[in-house]
Amino acid sequence: MKICGLQKLTLLDYPEKMACTVFTGGCNLRCPFCHNASLVVGAMPDEIPQSELFSYLEKRRKVLDGICLTGGEPLLQDGVEDFLKRVRELGYSIKLDTNGTFPEKLRKLIESGLVDYVAMDIKNSPERYAETVGVPGFDDSPIRESIDFLLSGSVDYEFRTTVVRELHNAESLAAAARSIQGAKRYYLQKFVDSGELIGCGFSAVSDEEMKEFLELVSPFVQSAALRGV
Repeated sequence: MKICGLQKLTLLDYPEKMACTVFTGGCNLRCPFCHNASLVVGAMPDEIPQSELFSYLEKRRKVLDGICLTGGEPLLQDGVEDFLKRVRELGYSIKLDTNGTFPEKLRKLIESGLVDYVAMDIKNSPERYAETVGVPGFDDSPIRESIDFLLSGSVDYEFRTTVVRELHNAESLAAAARSIQGAKRYYLQKFVDSGELIGCGFSAVSDEEMKEFLELVSPFVQSAALRGV
């Protein structure tokens, strides 16, 4: 496990939980609008020893409800299963953020009882996935497999799309929502330029446009909402 960051307290990352967020290094995608470029390309932050992290988790057992494992892409990591077993032994609830490109690993962790909540990114419509993830010729069949597995109801979940003016429009967002038709929760997140992007020249849409997009996607899912607006 390549642990490159720790947010010691979050009330936002894990719905209805007081949690900490653990950031893993490395990703198999190159989304040009990614706000965590230092965890994906170039020199990564110094790793945090697992002993240090678990010492913190041990001390906070009576304060925190859970952890959010994010990245980068956590399922790219070797040892993620053993890591989550140790977290579970401490009594924590576990949320996993994933891009959905490792459906077999996702299924195994959930069927092993090591994940309580999954947040999966839906980057764009199937037609614009390669462009949006920055990987020419990208094969989106693993994405479809992960979507279908989550829709089966094996674990609590949400889907989410970060809306970027240069990559998304009404047509592509409707197609993205259609690809997860019937989903329990779908969030449209407003893009924020962190100043640490992989690419450049990307911008947010207006709040009014975000609201229009929300109306557009809502008929396809059970519940849809905005974040960052």
